Amino acid sequence: MSEAVSRPTLEAVAARAGVSRATVSRVVNGGDGVREPLVERVRRAVEELGYVPNQAARSLVTKRHDAVAVVIAEPETRVFADPFFALQLRGISKELTAHDNQLVLLLTEDRDDHARVGRYLAGGHVDGALVFSLHLDDALPGLIQGAGVPTVFGGRPGWSDGSLSQAPGSTPAGASPTAVYVDSDNRGGAREAVRHLVGLGRSRIAHIAGALDQTSAVDRLDGFRDVVADADPRLIVEGDFTPAGGERAMRELLDRCPDLDAVFAANDLMASGALRVLRERGRRVPDDVAVVGFDDMLPIAEQTDPPLTTIRQDIEQMGRLMARLLLRRLRRGPGEAGAEAATGVVLSTTLVRRASA
Repeated sequence: MSEAVSRPTLEAVAARAGVSRATVSRVVNGGDGVREPLVERVRRAVEELGYVPNQAARSLVTKRHDAVAVVIAEPETRVFADPFFALQLRGISKELTAHDNQLVLLLTEDRDDHARVGRYLAGGHVDGALVFSLHLDDALPGLIQGAGVPTVFGGRPGWSDGSLSQAPGSTPAGASPTAVYVDSDNRGGAREAVRHLVGLGRSRIAHIAGALDQTSAVDRLDGFRDVVADADPRLIVEGDFTPAGGERAMRELLDRCPDLDAVFAANDLMASGALRVLRERGRRVPDDVAVVGFDDMLPIAEQTDPPLTTIRQDIEQMGRLMARLLLRRLRRGPGEAGAEAATGVVLSTTLVRRASA
């Protein structure tokens, strides 16, 4: 039986670098007060010996775990079927990796999982949380607030400006009335999509909305109404951000209003479902019905038939910016000026024209 290879210790690094153990500890844990020549000697010794810090011991010194929870308020089947989440996770992962932080993924299969997530966050396993795909009646924000974990949200939370609260000025139980979040200009992007359709001479424009318990869907519906304020109510059908939801909504729209000549879908997945139904019903796109989506997820938008005109939002950049804002808050610490200030970052969107409109 071979003997286990012992791991290099702080003492071994100190001996190799010719410095004290305390000096090595300060360098390894990111402390100040060590002259640059000594820092270089310690780093060289760490590399030569292959020293890996003991994370548990390091956490006792730094009070940090170098780990961030990513909480997606959706079931596993939805997360792994929708490329939106993969793009956002890729952006988050790139930023965390660049700063030597671990990503801990937490999914909520149903509402019973919220308490489990809250307990995990309150248990001190991570330094902060990135949370997205919230629904308006989610208990998660209150549970996260109760856990005392610094948090950045993906998408504008429903209570952040009071406009979508369950009652005027109300917030979810236990949640802060302010929030740090990163979002896209959903309303402005929707306006641009519908103005494009109007500019093509379309007059019977339908909207397949997303799930209206999410702020992105509400904002995109508001953008649609900004342009066609007098739209026939029959031309608006709520979907669920899935291809199947787009198919169901498109069938309902054609049954209600067979003379419609354009559709703005609140995401590319629903637009792809709508295109399939239009093809089944013998409607030519864009000759008979023009179609515009939202997201510009290339695996979807470039492979639909015809390729999809859509509103582009930089999903991966949203993820990177979420992680960047959280890491900035963690570096400042809870007691430093500006650390808890509410920040809403809204990224611009652009129209990408392809063959569907």
